[in-house]
Amino acid sequence: MCASRLMLLQVLFLMVPEGARPQPSSSPAGAVPTPSDVGPGSQGGTPQPTEETETPRAVPGSSTGSPTVVTPSAPGNRTADLFPVLPICVCDLTPGTCDINCCCDKDCYLLHPRTVFSFCLPGSVRSSSWVCVDNSLIFRSNSPFPSRVFMDPNGIRQFCVHVNNSKLNYFQELQKVNASNFQALVTEFGGKSFTSTFQTQSPSSFYRAGDPILTYFSKWSVISLLRQPAGVGAGGLCVENNPAGFLESKSTTCAHFFKDLANSCTSDPALNAASYYNFTVLKLPRGMTDLQNMKFQVPVTLVSKADSPLLAGNTCQNVVSQVVYEIETNGTFGIQKVSVSFEQTNLTVEPGTSIQQHFIIRFRAFRQSATASLPGPRSGNPGYLVGKPLLALTGDFSHKMTLLQSQGDGTCSDKRHEVQFGVNAMSGCKFRLKNVDCSRLQQDMYQTLHGRPRPEHVAIFGNANPAQKGEWTRILSRNCSVSATHCTSCCVIPVSLEIQVLWAYIGLQSNPQAHVSRARFQYQCQSRQDSQQVTEEVSLTTIVTFVDITQKPEPPRGQPRLDWKLPFDFFFPFKVAFSKGADSQKGSVAPILALCLLLLGVLSLETE
Repeated sequence: MCASRLMLLQVLFLMVPEGARPQPSSSPAGAVPTPSDVGPGSQGGTPQPTEETETPRAVPGSSTGSPTVVTPSAPGNRTADLFPVLPICVCDLTPGTCDINCCCDKDCYLLHPRTVFSFCLPGSVRSSSWVCVDNSLIFRSNSPFPSRVFMDPNGIRQFCVHVNNSKLNYFQELQKVNASNFQALVTEFGGKSFTSTFQTQSPSSFYRAGDPILTYFSKWSVISLLRQPAGVGAGGLCVENNPAGFLESKSTTCAHFFKDLANSCTSDPALNAASYYNFTVLKLPRGMTDLQNMKFQVPVTLVSKADSPLLAGNTCQNVVSQVVYEIETNGTFGIQKVSVSFEQTNLTVEPGTSIQQHFIIRFRAFRQSATASLPGPRSGNPGYLVGKPLLALTGDFSHKMTLLQSQGDGTCSDKRHEVQFGVNAMSGCKFRLKNVDCSRLQQDMYQTLHGRPRPEHVAIFGNANPAQKGEWTRILSRNCSVSATHCTSCCVIPVSLEIQVLWAYIGLQSNPQAHVSRARFQYQCQSRQDSQQVTEEVSLTTIVTFVDITQKPEPPRGQPRLDWKLPFDFFFPFKVAFSKGADSQKGSVAPILALCLLLLGVLSLETE
C-alpha cells in the first residue's frame, strides 16, 4: 500500500506543468548530455530510431530504483523517435561533398558523426530540452521520456527528464507579397533607410569652420571642392583629394615622382599653374542652387607670374613648386576675395625625377579698405606660448625670426625654418662661396645666417604691437672681430650664429605669462685668403638657445602667528573675589589658581 502511494505521488509530480516544477532548467548545470543521451543525428534530416538502448549508469549512493532511460513505444509495438532533427540540413552547403562538422550531411555517410567530427554545427543535431529537479525527490521514474541522473558542479545529483519541445519543430509560413500589400508591409515592418543627403537636405546658408569650400568649373558645369594636396605614407606622396577646411589655415608638403617627365611635363595638371585658378569659388554654400547667379561666385585672382609648363630640350620649365591661397572672409557673408600666388622651378628630365611641392592656405578677415594693414597672428596673449613663432621687428615691419634650411642636396635654401619659442634648435646647410670681394661675401653670409630682413628687435610678449616700440627689446649683436686675426690679406667670414634668448615667467603663479627679457646674436667666424680661388663650399650653422631666468619667490617660512586676545570680562572672577571679605575668598581660591596657571601657560607659549 505504501509502495503504491509513492508511485502515485511520482506520477502526480511528473504531471505537473513544466513551468511549475521545482528548479527548472534547459540543461543540467555543469553536466552536458553525451551523444548517447540524445542519440545520433539521422542522415539527411530523416528521423531515425536509435540503434542502442541506453542503460543508466549507477550513481554512488543512489537507490536500487534508479531512473531508467526508456525508449517509448508507440501503438503497434513500433519504435518512434520523439526527438527528430530538423527536416532541412542547414549546414549542407556543398552538394556532393561532405561538409566538415555538419552532422546531418547525407554525403558524409556516417552512422555516428560525433565520433568523427570534433563538434556538430548548429542545426545539424537533434534538439534537446531537459527539465531537472533534485534527485532526492525522485524514488522511481515512470516518465515516458528519457531520463538520467547528472552531477552538477556543487556535487548535487540532478534528475533530468528529456522533454519533447514542440516549439523546436515550429515552422514559419512564408507570407505572400504582391503589388497590393507591398507598401502596407513596408510601412508596418520597415524602418529608416539610406537616403542621399545631397538630395534631401538643402545646402547651408553659410560656411562653418571646417566645412569644405565649394568651387565651380563653368567650362564643364561641375561643382567641386577646393583641394589642398597633402603627403601620405613614408615617402610623403601627394594625395590630391584632400579638401581644404573653411577658416583652417594650413601648410602641407608632398612629393611627386615621375616615371616619364617628358610626357608629364605638359600633361600633368599638378605641374600646371592654370589648374589652380581656372575655377570660381562659391561665396556661400547656397550658391550651388543658383549657379547662373554670378554674385555667389568669387573668381581666383592671380597675384604672381604663372607661366605654363614648357619642355625645352632636356628641361621641364615653369613647374609649380609652391601654391599660396589668400582667402578673405566676412563672417556669415562668406568668402569675399580669393588670390593665389605661385613659385615655379625647372626640372631636369631624367629617370626617377621628383619634386616637392608646398601648398599654403591662409584665411584673414575681409577689410573694405585695401590700404588697411592686417596684423599678423599672435604668438600668445599676452605671454608667449611654447611652440609659437618668436616675433621680430625690423623698422616698422613685424615678422618671424627664422633659421637656416637646406635643400635636398644640402645647399642653403631660400625657405627658412621658424624659430619656435621655448624650443632649442640647430640647423645647417652648405654655402657655396662666390668670387666676389670680401665685404660683399661677408654681407651675403650674414644675410644667409640671420635671414632677410635682419631682425633688429624681438617682441617682449606674444601680442606685441609693431606700432608700440615699448613692447619690443633691441637684439644685442656681436659680429666677427677683424682685429683678432693677424692676417692682413685675409677675409673674415661668419660660419655660425647662435641666437640666445633669455626669458622668464611673470605675473600670478596661478597663471604665469612668459616674456622675453633679452636676445643676442653671437657669430663665430673663420678667415680665408682673399687670393684663394672660390671652388669650395662652407658649412653654415644656426643654433637657438632659450634660457629660463625665472626667479621664483620664496615660500612662506611658517604659518602666521596667532594674535591672542582675552575676552572683555576675563578678570571678572578676580574682581569679585577681591571685593568680598576673607570668608568669601576661601571658597574661590581653587578657581583663581586654575586661571592663573592657565594664563601662565598661554604666556609661555607666546614667548617660545
